[in-house]
Amino acid sequence: MGSATETKTLRIGVDVGGTNTDGVVLDPSRALDPDKGIVAWHKAPTTTNPSLGINNAITKMFETASLSPDQVASVTIGTTHFVNAVVERDATRLTKVAVIRLCGPFSKHAPPCVDWPEDIRELILGHSALLKGGLEVDGFLISEIDEDQIRKECAIIREKGIKSIVINGIFSPIDTIERQEERAAEIVRAEIPGCDVVCSKDVANLGFLERENAAILNASILAFARKTIRSFQEPIKRLGLDCPVFITQNDGTILSGEMAAKLPIRTFSSGPTNSMRGAAFLVQDELDEAIMVVDIGGTTTDVGLLLANGFPRQQAAYSDLAGVRMNFSCPDIKSIGLGGGSVVRDGESLTVGPDSVGYKITKEAIVFGGNVLTTTDCTVLADPKLEIGNRELVKGKLSDQGIDKFKTAVKEKLEKVIDVMKTSPEDLPVLLVGGGAVIAPDELKGASKVLKPKWSEVANAIGAAIARVSAVIDTVKSTESKTTQQLLDEICQDAIEKAVAGGASRSTVKVVEMDTLPLPYIANKSRFTVRAAGDFDYSRTDLSTVPLDEPFSGDELQMEEYEKSAEQSQKKTRPEPKEDVDIDSYKPKVRNRVWLVNETDLSWISIGCYILGTGGGGSPYSSMVRLREMLRKGAVVRVVSPDDLPDDAAVGCGGGAGSPTVGIEKLGGDEMLHAQEELYKICDKPATHMIAIEIGGGNGLQSMIIGASTNMDLPAVDGDWMGRAYPTKWQTTPVVFNERSPIWSPISMADGNGNVVIMPKVTSDFQVERVLRAALSQMGSHTGCADAPVTGAECRRWAVEHTISQSWRIGRAVAKARRSNRVDNVAETILDECGGPDAGKVLWKGKIVGVERTLRMGHIYGECIIEGADVVDDIGAKSPPATGNSKSAAQFQGLIKIPFKNENIAAIKISRSVVDGEVKEKEGEVLGLVPDLITVIDTQNGEAIGTPEYRYGLLVIVLGITASDRWTSERGIEIGGPKSFGMDHLTYKPLGKFVKPTSVIDEFDLSE
Repeated sequence: MGSATETKTLRIGVDVGGTNTDGVVLDPSRALDPDKGIVAWHKAPTTTNPSLGINNAITKMFETASLSPDQVASVTIGTTHFVNAVVERDATRLTKVAVIRLCGPFSKHAPPCVDWPEDIRELILGHSALLKGGLEVDGFLISEIDEDQIRKECAIIREKGIKSIVINGIFSPIDTIERQEERAAEIVRAEIPGCDVVCSKDVANLGFLERENAAILNASILAFARKTIRSFQEPIKRLGLDCPVFITQNDGTILSGEMAAKLPIRTFSSGPTNSMRGAAFLVQDELDEAIMVVDIGGTTTDVGLLLANGFPRQQAAYSDLAGVRMNFSCPDIKSIGLGGGSVVRDGESLTVGPDSVGYKITKEAIVFGGNVLTTTDCTVLADPKLEIGNRELVKGKLSDQGIDKFKTAVKEKLEKVIDVMKTSPEDLPVLLVGGGAVIAPDELKGASKVLKPKWSEVANAIGAAIARVSAVIDTVKSTESKTTQQLLDEICQDAIEKAVAGGASRSTVKVVEMDTLPLPYIANKSRFTVRAAGDFDYSRTDLSTVPLDEPFSGDELQMEEYEKSAEQSQKKTRPEPKEDVDIDSYKPKVRNRVWLVNETDLSWISIGCYILGTGGGGSPYSSMVRLREMLRKGAVVRVVSPDDLPDDAAVGCGGGAGSPTVGIEKLGGDEMLHAQEELYKICDKPATHMIAIEIGGGNGLQSMIIGASTNMDLPAVDGDWMGRAYPTKWQTTPVVFNERSPIWSPISMADGNGNVVIMPKVTSDFQVERVLRAALSQMGSHTGCADAPVTGAECRRWAVEHTISQSWRIGRAVAKARRSNRVDNVAETILDECGGPDAGKVLWKGKIVGVERTLRMGHIYGECIIEGADVVDDIGAKSPPATGNSKSAAQFQGLIKIPFKNENIAAIKISRSVVDGEVKEKEGEVLGLVPDLITVIDTQNGEAIGTPEYRYGLLVIVLGITASDRWTSERGIEIGGPKSFGMDHLTYKPLGKFVKPTSVIDEFDLSE
């Protein structure tokens, strides 16, 4: 008998889908054999109690291949159980959740689940409360938690019978001292015995709403997850397997069963990832380009893009599941309700799905003796060669015309979702995997070829079997006594050790992702994120136990009872999502030269604002959500043209000051309105209109929020003082014109927590900036400012005109690019909307290969390095021919750097060489330079990427837009050009000729 090292070479992968349970036994040492090391495989219907299906799959594989339990090194299980419960809105598997926010006066305009689809919000959110607590970015308290307040909420939650509670505190991911979430959790557990408490910091990182959303979904699924994972572990022990049991998580790596039971959300996208990783394994010999993987299960079809490196394309800053936005990286997957068990209804029009008989297909599908017409039945009817079930039973259930309609419906559904996932109209290979793949046609529009490799029906299980081990460390460290590089080296080593402790083979572990983000307005503090991954070490014996948990407290349904309760609940068929507005025919509502902004307008304006933010200004998302809620509650938002302002109008100004990093975490309270209220206590003349300080980023929406009928009820002016985003208050057009000085006084600043600074008099606009920045760091690094009004005549001379209109047009261009699946061409579409080729240039297309950030005087300075690449696929992929007015990939060769100070300053070609072991950099052609706008756009969705979101591997387009003529005077270039950013060696040359944005009001006004 050999040693454990010699005998334990087999890895079992089991994928428990909503319909089928797939299994493979894989010997990694034989991966180069013709059979890819696959020793045995099995596919069978998923049982109500998953343990039976797992037991049957492993038993059958042992029998067919004559295997022994002591040869097995690990069992890795992937499951769609948890994500299906959410996608299907299954009330029997989702529990009501109560949310306790530790937020003080902040975030009240964006309550929990504010941005969720209504049906899932009603299903899950049972109670919410906004209580004292939360931290500032520097670790100081917004307020201490109030234990009595928490206990009062617990009494209400207990009364409502809710047993799952989420606690979310502002800046909790960096709260290592106060431990507010943990302390609140202890109180809740004491007050509500047997409850589940999820601390948001355990689920995701910075990004308040998105982290909360993820924590709520995680909490809703906990009871079901525990039961499911226990049922996974039981058969492993029963079969005498002395090895660890892992669950696959979103990134294709593994979690221990114990961790998966606490954080089931980390498994939500593991099914598609397993499928895609398995697909890569099966076609690794011929994979030299990106491939669309279409995984058709029994209930859903998941579509993702497998890059040439064999890993799925990831979503960028945010992920979206069933309409819920979250902030951890997931594979970029689109799911539709189409599978082998989808219900077909042949009425006035034939419909397919989205509901499915799921794992009951062998009982309920007609070919198996049931009475529900499914896609499998229709496929059997349509293909005489297909041998599934009893063909005689389904004869006559659908006419020839019905069969044609069915085939057309399935083909169109698949083609549509493939089309949505593409970033270019070029055809690319489509790889069909999954048990439901039989329903797919052999040819699809948009596919250069349709592949279905051997073992594709168990690709999920193969992906599970080959899953790697990873470890992530996300922490905030002081850079006072050690350099950033020293700290990064230490954290990388810790991440490697953590991965090895989790079961990775030391020789294969590598750091696969790292990021350093200095925290603005805090001295010597940086956030570090490091991920290490490696192959599982199947020679390890110290992991050879099955972690069967102690019985859990609380009332839990047995697995068998899920089926009973599911049968008792009437499942409603959810309608397919409504088509978006018809972009080409849509007209905004403009009456008597007043634009009444609606939700469609707001969506487009928000996209445009972030693109005009040139990397800074902060994401407009939370402000957009706030304004959308106001519109839904009846607020009226008016926008007027600066051309129509009377000379004696009083145009006030409002906007946020501070760090974008803080803005995504400490959501606005009433600081903008507080600042306005305090200002008008010392201002002689009240404002008659409101203008944004900058159109770029979140501030672009503030004139509309402050001016809404439910706030100050003032029309917003279609313009701003920057035409973009700039980091300082003196970089504004009124200062450029210099007709009177100072402009920015009196001025007020409020932090939303009761602290207000008022400056009735100042010596210069530069001094305003210095004083406000000093106060800002003591006021939480995110405040609302109110500026004294200027006259209508001044506004007409100074404002960058029609920038709300410009944002709207840019947003519309992005929507058009998405609709026509030309996101790779989105920059050209934006330029068309902004005035054509004269208005700017596509400066670069490529992949971010480096990001460096430092902190100086509260501003984030840094450089982003982008390597020229074809943005349609990953580097190394085959490039489609260039089309339209897009430059070919050949024109984007080499490297560029984008230096930034909160906002992007320039785009400069660079060359690098190694001299005496040191990397030397030489600057070349300047592609774009402030005051022209340099903006970085995500090739996946056409939206802006802010400087805090720059990270390695993102495929991007760099767009240059010519600056407004308000900036191109000698004084304008001095204030907003390269010298103002310390880049004296560069000389501004315009990208093109400025084209004044066309006013929405001028174009669409319906007045007589």
